[in-house]
Order: sequence, then structure tokens, then C-alpha cells
Amino acid sequence: MMKVLVLNGPNLNRLGKREPTIYGNETLEQIMNDLDQQAKLLEVEIAHKQSNHEGELIDWIHQADDRYDGIILNAGAFTHYSYAIRDAIASISSPTIEVHLSNIYARESFRHTSVLSEVVIGQISGFGPIGYELAVRGLIHFLRGKNR
Repeated sequence: MMKVLVLNGPNLNRLGKREPTIYGNETLEQIMNDLDQQAKLLEVEIAHKQSNHEGELIDWIHQADDRYDGIILNAGAFTHYSYAIRDAIASISSPTIEVHLSNIYARESFRHTSVLSEVVIGQISGFGPIGYELAVRGLIHFLRGKNR
């Protein structure tokens, strides 16, 4: 069974309360529960973690290298300036997909830049919570194509 680590960065623990007109009313727990259900149907084992601390996310990325087939990362605001997270992704062999609930390119100009985009296999932006499922499906597709 494929194993995927889903990492959520700063302020995503505030989903459901934080700017619901942008991020919706679902909590991170609800989104992850829905993802777990979809992953079971896809025969994928999901582990998920959230942290507001850059170093903790980096440690989890490093640890994922030999434990998971891939990573789905919503790095939150770290997306736009964390070269440390970028370097952590570049240092591992597990493919990573970047996810954003909102369309970062339709928002403030500082959100238009992702320092992670050069080291991830793809980016999903603007589809809300279903973006996580799309990322799982994309990761499955990528890994199956890679193993042919």
C-alpha cells in the first residue's frame, strides 16, 4: 500500500475560523478526515501533521524520505519565503506536491511567488479542500508512471 505524508504549515490549524470567505468553513480536522476516507478508496495510507514551526516541518520532511512514498505539503505562508523548507524538499528523494486551498495567483502579489515550486513535482492551487485529494491522485499517477 502506498504511504503518503500530508504536512500542513502555519495557521492551517485555524481553518474554519480564519477568513472563511477565502478558506471556507471546514476545519483542518474535517478536511483530513475526508481525505482519509478518499485515500482508503484509493488504497493509500495517509499520515497527516500540522505545525506552525518551520523547523518541525523540516524535520518531518527529512524523516519522510525513507518512510513515505511521497509528501503533500501545504506550507502556508512559508511557501513564499522559506528557503529552508525548499532545501529540505530538495534534499530528499520522496516526490512532493504543493497544495494551496486558495488560488495564490489571484490574491496579494507577495503570494504569487513560491520558492518551493522548483523542487516539487507539481502544484495544486485554488480548489479548496479537494485539492488534497487531487494531490493524492496526482502522486499516485506520478509514482505509477515512474515505476513503469
